[in-house]
Amino acid sequence: MQDILDPEACTTMAEVRAGVDAVDRALVALLARRFGYMDAAARIKPERGQVRDEARKAQVIANARAHAEAAGIPETSVAEIWELLIEASIAYELEAFDRR
Repeated sequence: MQDILDPEACTTMAEVRAGVDAVDRALVALLARRFGYMDAAARIKPERGQVRDEARKAQVIANARAHAEAAGIPETSVAEIWELLIEASIAYELEAFDRR
């Protein structure tokens, strides 16, 4: 995120918006990488029924909640975002599994 100010250095809304846009681009790149792992999981798992793993889902959400707490950001909001992310990942992985 070159030439993007840290949040505490921003003095204008243009700087804030540029920072948010840069973070959003980075998040989408990270999501693309995460979905790549869903492709790998669909390739590796021998049975479609193994795609949904509620114990793993709970663990991932708990991890995200703990990371949010450590970062000082709203844990509940992060957990809700991760719930949506995981469900989207499961749907994507099921589609990937069905394509193979």
